[in-house]
Amino acid sequence: MDAATVTVLGATGKAGRAVARAALRRGLHVRGTTRHVESRTDAPGLPDGVDRSVADLLTGDGLVDALRGADAAYLIVPNLHPAEVDIVARAARVAEEEGVAQIVYHSVADPDDARMPHHVRKGRAERELRAVRPDAVVLRPCAYQQNLLAPALDGRIEVPYRLDAPFSLVDLDDVAEVAAAALAGELEPGSTHVLAGPEDLTVADLAARATRVLGRPVTAAATTVEEWRAGPGAGLDPGAAADLEAMFRAYDGTGFTADPQPLARLLGRPPTTWTDLLRRHAR
Repeated sequence: MDAATVTVLGATGKAGRAVARAALRRGLHVRGTTRHVESRTDAPGLPDGVDRSVADLLTGDGLVDALRGADAAYLIVPNLHPAEVDIVARAARVAEEEGVAQIVYHSVADPDDARMPHHVRKGRAERELRAVRPDAVVLRPCAYQQNLLAPALDGRIEVPYRLDAPFSLVDLDDVAEVAAAALAGELEPGSTHVLAGPEDLTVADLAARATRVLGRPVTAAATTVEEWRAGPGAGLDPGAAADLEAMFRAYDGTGFTADPQPLARLLGRPPTTWTDLLRRHAR
């Protein structure tokens, strides 16, 4: 029997690449979308083994070809994209028209948190998707451990929110493993799954554990949103910068935590901890 064909939208992004690799490991035939006919030298390309399908998620150009003949589709929109709702709604309609049997959407934990506009867009996108495909599977991951891995390895984790705010950071590869299972049809149609890491840790905790695992000092430092705006945020699109600033304020207030049990059940094993991830990369 031929392997099922799955289309991963946005497969050149960090999360899209992880999902595509996980799907390949499951023996699925993976088709990944990119806006570029050839890989650019200044951006990650498709993972090895993934077939290229040129499609523009914003305009919809190429989307029919990308989804035609696919058994499943993974909908993931570039981070902070202002047109996420329209992109998801269009992709859902095209997938339905092309007879794609399984749709999986990459949302976010707490998609209706009004403090964070990019979360709210994902909540609206979920509802648009459900209106077309009530059988779609929705994944709601927390923030990724990988977001702070490079700073930890460099010895300084600097964030524009308080260092004692708690986070249920999740390993992106764990999320991708669940995504691949969903694409393979192993999750209940119409189900929604929150994917949170196994521990609630503060940035101070993350730095302390990194210090122990790496055997060298890793500092946790808090900066202000204004300092971030003048530094790392200076070159960002104004809309994306505003979304991130709103997120930082929300993080400063409550952190970002969720129940860890669903991920453990879906994986059938203990989820990856921050210490696990550090040890893997330290080697």
